[in-house]
Amino acid sequence: MKKIVLALVFLFMAGFLPQMSKADALSNVSPYETPVCMTVNGKFIDLEVPCFLNKGYTMVPIRAVSDALLADEILWNEKDSSVKITKGNTSITLKNNSKKAIVNGKTVNLDTASGIFHDRLFVPVRFVAESFGAKVSWDKNTYTVNISDKSITVPEHLIGDRGYSEDDLYWLSRIINSESQGEPMKGKIAVANVVLNRVESKLYANNIYDVIFDTNYGVQFTPVLNGSIYNAPLGDSIIAAKRALSGESHAGKSLYFLNPRTAQSFWIVNNRIFYKSIGNHDFYL
Repeated sequence: MKKIVLALVFLFMAGFLPQMSKADALSNVSPYETPVCMTVNGKFIDLEVPCFLNKGYTMVPIRAVSDALLADEILWNEKDSSVKITKGNTSITLKNNSKKAIVNGKTVNLDTASGIFHDRLFVPVRFVAESFGAKVSWDKNTYTVNISDKSITVPEHLIGDRGYSEDDLYWLSRIINSESQGEPMKGKIAVANVVLNRVESKLYANNIYDVIFDTNYGVQFTPVLNGSIYNAPLGDSIIAAKRALSGESHAGKSLYFLNPRTAQSFWIVNNRIFYKSIGNHDFYL
């Protein structure tokens, strides 16, 4: 019976939540600009809509975190756009566009409001998870929120695959950072696209690390020569890497790029087909 109730509630929440108004707490937020991953007990949770940062707070779909933490019941109240989550002896009520929550009948002030985005209610993950006894940590190197609760086992159907490894993100964010500081986000993503295009090309290695450190035709990237490849990346470079690894592309099938203002060799200009310019970089097929 509980499973049937939950299924009906989740179906309702997934497709029939009211559209957000201009005044909604998340009306100016795009989760695709700052993609955040979520793990529970080290398992990546498969998300239809990604988590994201809103003024420094990680927002997650209420269904995703409730399912992963094995909540007993979720009830959506259409009249006041609120949701009540119950697990064991703890119940939490959160309301759309409100900085207040009710925990076991007591009102609690929140640092940030819940809000509806893409017909889903997003809630501050730390508050919800910790209210149910879980621990929460933030990995600034991968933009990942990690939830830990030894009392639960994450259901297999909730476990997802990002499609890339920690090593992929580590090195891709570093080549972006060292090659495109000061460039617009599209330019940063395009630099990542070139690296990923090379991974797919038969002309180069089949992994990000070996593409970056390739010396078959001479050192391919200046940061490898000057050592800046090892500098810790800024947050926007990590974001650009995650967006590129998730499929966003601004460089087409380009395999090369250069800054014509600082380049010491113009082999690319003389031998490859120009594709487009983004910021200070020109991209070539």
